[in-house]
Amino acid sequence: MKPALYWKPLKNGSVKCELCPHNCSIKRDLTGICGARKNLDGKLFTLNHSKPVSIAIDPIEKKPLFHFLPSSSVLSFGTYGCNLSCANCQNYDISMVRDRQPKQEVPPEKIIEMAIANKCSGIAYTYNEPTIYYEYMLDCAKLAREKGLKNIMVSNGYINKEPLKELCKHIDAANIDLKSMSKEFYKTNCKGKLERVKETLKTLAEQNVWLEITTLIIPTLNDSMEEIEELAKWISEELGRDVPLHLSRFFPLYQLESLPPTPDSTLEAARKVAVKHLNYVYIGNVRKLGTEDTICPICGRVLIMRSGFLVKANAVRENLCTFCKQKIPGVFK
Repeated sequence: MKPALYWKPLKNGSVKCELCPHNCSIKRDLTGICGARKNLDGKLFTLNHSKPVSIAIDPIEKKPLFHFLPSSSVLSFGTYGCNLSCANCQNYDISMVRDRQPKQEVPPEKIIEMAIANKCSGIAYTYNEPTIYYEYMLDCAKLAREKGLKNIMVSNGYINKEPLKELCKHIDAANIDLKSMSKEFYKTNCKGKLERVKETLKTLAEQNVWLEITTLIIPTLNDSMEEIEELAKWISEELGRDVPLHLSRFFPLYQLESLPPTPDSTLEAARKVAVKHLNYVYIGNVRKLGTEDTICPICGRVLIMRSGFLVKANAVRENLCTFCKQKIPGVFK
């Protein structure tokens, strides 16, 4: 348990957490919506600092990041809890848990040691929502930078601007879920607000954090081609055509077990719509060759060939297509 950042005292011993857009008013001995920040004696504490529930060495492609240090490995970890409540959550066994106290304690120094020992390129803050273990992430990120490691945030983007800007000083890359372009979808399916995620995406771009976006395509909920086009057009106009978009296949889980998996035909149609506005659109969670290859937007040649999370070939040299010399955005070394 550590003192939390970004809060202020209220009357009668309550506190206001100012880390994420919920801005929870928390009474004594209670936690906020995320379940990981608690009011003790009129002060806010984080419960999950140095308390990971999962640690693994992952290929960076699994995050997914396709234009950031391809073929490298990252040490990934997450804690418990979340500040959204998505009906389709794929990690609900840890994200929906509240007040779970893992037995293991892994301080930031140990995280960095593990990453170096396993020859990782960096640290990925992932699995559950890293915003709610903000202090742990920030402490790790500062130490990682000192040791020459990269910092990667995989997030729902539900964080207030001030703490995000402080975090951006230490984060090198991020993959953010843009779950839908519908305010109603965010309200009913996620218990959040779309506009706040849009603000996060704009801030990350302004702060020069390498950015990729993932959208899980859920049958009947956000799979209309009109919405896909709106999403791709917004990314292009507000963030740029070169921001990679990962269109990911949904599988029935958690509260949406009654829905079918996303058909291949829907994902392929969505990609055709999205590439009208974006240069790099990938299809994820589908075992089909070619759906995750990086293709030069000028000459049409395959630059990075992938199979699952493995890179089979890479023809990007010093951020250039080796065939036509077109600049390929990203961090490739």
